[in-house]
Amino acid sequence: MLRRRVIPCLDVAAGRVVKGTRFVDLVDEGDPPELAARYAAEGADEIVFLDISATPEGRATLLEVVERTARRAFIPLTVGGGVRSVDEMRAVLRAGADKVSLNTAAVADPSLISRCAATFGRQAVVVAIDARSIANHRWDVRVAGGREPTGLDAVAWARRAASLGAGELIVTSIDRDGTHSGFDTDLLRAISSSVTVPVVASGGAAGPADFVAAVTEGGADAVLAAAIFHRRIHSIGEVKAAMAAAGLPVRLAKEAA
Repeated sequence: MLRRRVIPCLDVAAGRVVKGTRFVDLVDEGDPPELAARYAAEGADEIVFLDISATPEGRATLLEVVERTARRAFIPLTVGGGVRSVDEMRAVLRAGADKVSLNTAAVADPSLISRCAATFGRQAVVVAIDARSIANHRWDVRVAGGREPTGLDAVAWARRAASLGAGELIVTSIDRDGTHSGFDTDLLRAISSSVTVPVVASGGAAGPADFVAAVTEGGADAVLAAAIFHRRIHSIGEVKAAMAAAGLPVRLAKEAA
């Protein structure tokens, strides 16, 4: 069985890591390269770097910050935010990313997914899905940093993104983001049971038990969190120990070296 991954997330605005609640009320949490180096040393399996202000500001990803971050963390790095073309994805990969996350641009032009997958391989293409609950186990896809509703059903969009060439999906519950109320396992299960590509759970982690639930109840292949790691509420080691105790295969922190 594949090991389940624990992934710290660096939401970056103006070159700094920030964290808010439901995508607003952002608070400074530190320097991206420094946090990346810390998490790599603590046993993170990967790091996700999201330039959350790139799309709202209509600019490309901050490549210089990506480069500095990649130099400090010798583990896989996924970078998203502001990538709107194959050429922009190429630039992000050259800056040190292993995978690139598409969101707003992919919703606007789904063929971007297939074009990027054809050029770089689907293993390098991640589609991020920011979803807000609407009613009766249905979720609407939001774009532009969660600001704009699309009318797209999140489960249907997940299936389409995977069919177009996405090698992985990052599924974030906007309702749970930053609330420490646990992952939306209903959302995760609805998507993970509908696609064959790995699903990364995001939004709502409060403690190690939530990571376990995201996998055992939500069907997630990996679990992502930000605030609980940035603020040292729980460590990556604690989370992995709880996952291992629940019978989930993980790369324990002591194996990181």
